Amino acid sequence: MKDLDDKELNALLNELEKVVWPKSTCNIYRERTSNHFHFVISGRLKVYQIDQDSGREFTFFLLKKNDAFDTLCLLDGSEHNVYYEALDKVVLLSLPMEKMKNWVRAHPHINKNLLPYLSHQMRTLEEYASNITLIDISTRLARLILSNINSESRELELINDLSDEELAHLIGSTRAVVNRHLQQFKNDGIIYLGRKKLEIKDLNLLLDKANRNGASAP
Repeated sequence: MKDLDDKELNALLNELEKVVWPKSTCNIYRERTSNHFHFVISGRLKVYQIDQDSGREFTFFLLKKNDAFDTLCLLDGSEHNVYYEALDKVVLLSLPMEKMKNWVRAHPHINKNLLPYLSHQMRTLEEYASNITLIDISTRLARLILSNINSESRELELINDLSDEELAHLIGSTRAVVNRHLQQFKNDGIIYLGRKKLEIKDLNLLLDKANRNGASAP
């Protein structure tokens, strides 16, 4: 909301409600996520879908500080059929969806931020779909790790402490397969694996792995 002037920004802040979701909270706020627009202040929130028959999960996004949701509900008014899980304690600022719609109508310059943000999410999903169809697991995993490296600190963030199972959900694989590839990355000197910690040892080797054009394979 950087295009709002101070008066407009303060007016919006006065409308927002602080909401805290405890760690491991899973989708108990389904009605609220459809009826409210949320800004993430801290913590990580997993947005995912699950097959009720097989129990298999796929994670669409890991939302973090400065992210917002649900933009689809804001745009079309329909329920967004996804699940949410707080990976940490998540702090949100929330506004009823109708009030957020009124804000967008009254301040159309908000779209300068909202539309590029939505475009970025759509491009992320497009890349996911392409990778799952065309790229092998090893390359997918390397690209996932690479995309979460801080460009300034060169440190791995957001996914560095996730379990193999959570990493698998992010690339459309399984825990066992991801574990096998992580161990190979470790043996190749690309990463360091510790207890609930993944670090980059050789960025150039990781780049080589991510730039492979292998065919999709388990």
